[in-house]
Amino acid sequence: MTLRIDIGGPPAERLRFAASPLAELTAMLHVLAEPGHHPQLAGWAADVWAGLRPELAERLREADFLWRSSQADFLIPARPRPTLAEELAAVDRIDDERYVTAALVTTCGSSRVHFAARSPLADPAARQRALDLAQARGASQEAFAERLLADPAAVRARLRDTLEQCAEAFFDAAWTGIAVRLAADLRLKNDVLKHQGLGAALASVSGAVTLSPDGDRIIVDKLQDKSTTAHGTGVTFIPTVFGRPHLVAVHTAGWQPVVQYPVAEPGPSEPVPVPIPLETVTLRLEALAHPVRLRLLRTLARGPHTTRELAHAWELSPPEVSRHLAVLRRAGLLTARRHGRYVRYSLSLPDLTALGTDLLAAVLR
Repeated sequence: MTLRIDIGGPPAERLRFAASPLAELTAMLHVLAEPGHHPQLAGWAADVWAGLRPELAERLREADFLWRSSQADFLIPARPRPTLAEELAAVDRIDDERYVTAALVTTCGSSRVHFAARSPLADPAARQRALDLAQARGASQEAFAERLLADPAAVRARLRDTLEQCAEAFFDAAWTGIAVRLAADLRLKNDVLKHQGLGAALASVSGAVTLSPDGDRIIVDKLQDKSTTAHGTGVTFIPTVFGRPHLVAVHTAGWQPVVQYPVAEPGPSEPVPVPIPLETVTLRLEALAHPVRLRLLRTLARGPHTTRELAHAWELSPPEVSRHLAVLRRAGLLTARRHGRYVRYSLSLPDLTALGTDLLAAVLR
């Protein structure tokens, strides 16, 4: 289960390391939306929420699916600029088709949602499909998708204004210190790239990133089976302070490949977990021994999903998904909640965390 980035054996200079203010702000927004993924930053998140103006807090909640479970591709730039203002200006230059499609993928909750053949901005059937998928995710997603498809320019302007308000509220004050840490990491990575080569530079990013033996592919160890190409573009690697433990990859067709990785700096000591019965551990490990169930957990780590959404995301039949979900529920790794005619399944993050930080990092990255 890997993400394969075909680089066709480019020279080392085609691998780029650069810091991105917009990507770091996006990582911060993810922490605010999912503090459970980042227990070491829970205090920071609580302080930020407490200090936000009510209007800005509401804006963040209304669009949090752009960064909660997965990040919209335009928020992780392939060509980072020195300032947030420059990067937001670059986002403004993206055409509505690419922008809306990227936003809908996160809003509808699946990286397997594709609208390339028929534009939801122009094709009624594609538009209705997008709205149906958003409705299944929830009322706020449906409302956001409706606004986005009805008036992309207004939604884009509102989102940019929201990000600019976030900069004033908490990002600008933190960025100076963060930039120093990112710069130190970039110096190290570029030095390794220059003197030790491509393979060593990738190894310095993460143990989950390697170069294939033939030197033609970058292999990212994630719970997915996907491939993309970097021919003619190269790959951009962006360090992050707030993104730990996630390893974020932009790999959608038509977008330059980007990998956002946590800086190589140890965080605070993890709390000692409360012991759980051996029988429970055994049941959970047996439940996790199946690759399909690991894939389902990876998707559920991004947010609640229905059986049909999971079946669509992994090209499985609903009955097959139901059988795997039943195993995971018996192991205590999932919860279920009914929302109208939908039953949504959620990952029990504390129970998964109790099995070990390596497993948690593998599922979340």
